[in-house]
Amino acid sequence: MDGSPPLLSLRGISKLYPGVRALDSVDLDILPGEIHVLLGENGAGKSTLIKTILGIEAPNGGEIRWKGRRLGAYGIREAYAMGIAAIYQELNNVGCLSVAENLYLGNEIPLGRLRGTVSPSRQRAAARAALARVGLAVDPAIAVERLGVGQKQLLEIARALDRKAELVIMDEPTSSLSRSEIDQLLGLMAAMKAQGIAILFITHKLDEAKKIGDRVTVLKDGKKVGTLGIAEADEELIIKMMVGRKLEEKYPRRSARIGAEALRVEGLTGARFRDVSFSVRSGELLGLFGLVGAGRTETLRGIFGADRVAGGAIYLEGELARIERPADAIRRGVSFVTENRKEEGLTLIHDVVENATLPSLGSFCSLPAVVDQGRRYAATMDYGRRLNLRPLHVRKRAMDFSGGNQQKIVVEKWLMTGGKVFLFDEPTKGVDVGAKTEIYGIMNRLLEGGAAVIMVSSEMQEILGMSDRIVTMYEGRVTGEIANGPEATQERLLIMATGGGLE
Repeated sequence: MDGSPPLLSLRGISKLYPGVRALDSVDLDILPGEIHVLLGENGAGKSTLIKTILGIEAPNGGEIRWKGRRLGAYGIREAYAMGIAAIYQELNNVGCLSVAENLYLGNEIPLGRLRGTVSPSRQRAAARAALARVGLAVDPAIAVERLGVGQKQLLEIARALDRKAELVIMDEPTSSLSRSEIDQLLGLMAAMKAQGIAILFITHKLDEAKKIGDRVTVLKDGKKVGTLGIAEADEELIIKMMVGRKLEEKYPRRSARIGAEALRVEGLTGARFRDVSFSVRSGELLGLFGLVGAGRTETLRGIFGADRVAGGAIYLEGELARIERPADAIRRGVSFVTENRKEEGLTLIHDVVENATLPSLGSFCSLPAVVDQGRRYAATMDYGRRLNLRPLHVRKRAMDFSGGNQQKIVVEKWLMTGGKVFLFDEPTKGVDVGAKTEIYGIMNRLLEGGAAVIMVSSEMQEILGMSDRIVTMYEGRVTGEIANGPEATQERLLIMATGGGLE
């Protein structure tokens, strides 16, 4: 430290919502050129803290200083003007606009000195320089909807750097990226740090925090637990700070008895997978592993009837099942917990009751077309308690819950249908270590109750920690199957998932 003030300093920041203290006297310092990692369980207050820094939410108490100067009330435009920018997990691109138009949206480059005008040619030229700074080699004139997720992420960073941001807040930036894209992003973050740009990095991936961070601050229940240098922040200590206890068993044991075949697919073929065959039995968790683009998600969508299949057969409890749409799958006891919970799993503007009972609404009708709202509410509360939904406010909108608790609402929705086969696509994506363990426990209880589970996961440790058997896919084809035992090593799975299992 050279005696200069922190770039950003928060002291005693509190934020109250009706019935909830989201932040409770939080202190935080971010230094110039520092990568400061912010960790905490879903619902710990991270999102509220980000909104407070950006001026989206005004604190109820405490003070904020920028370069030593105390700030009064300000909004997001003032935050950007000061040099604070944010890159969210859900990217804020406008897909139908070009790369250049997105880059300068709200900050358009005019024709000469003519106010209120836009110069497309000048914007494209400036965009090329901004994109080169982050290593994004795309035509500034193409629509953003044609870019991949990793490219869209780089576009957001290019916009922040082009506006001379001195502090960039990155909220779960790697959650939807491939391994190579993650490595590219972490390398760019290191380059930004070398240029003196500070980064507040929110992540659930402790390995990334250790790899790139300088210091780590942990929040729990709206309070700051502590700040550690990265060298002293070992995984066990961080987890204990986040959840208030040690996670002795990251992948909890279960006592399920594996029974008869629950689901079998034979030669299933769709637009992005072909000739896929495997089976899963009651009480069994089948892991479906492969690299991005292997066709795992598409296979689950085909089984559930969300996408049409061109050939093959699906058998449920040994009987040929005709599944042409999701309603057919639901009637036959098949449930699908999708990867994209915000767009495909929930109606975000509706409350927990409406979301959780949607597929099973008919079971709450005492008379034709007359819904028993009391039973509906009571059932939602009951399942919410079982799943440890936090907060247990079932009249609260789904969009107002944290990511981990949104995932619990999706699971609750399918539990109410009394399903026999559960398809989980990346069930712990974007949730913290404590919520992951809770989700694993939910899956184990399903298995112990006689359900069958197929789980798609890109995390090899998760596949090995939870599966009874593992099927690997590569470029839309099954490349192998292995029982989860001594032979199921990470090396073996990688060989199978990169085509090594093909004859």
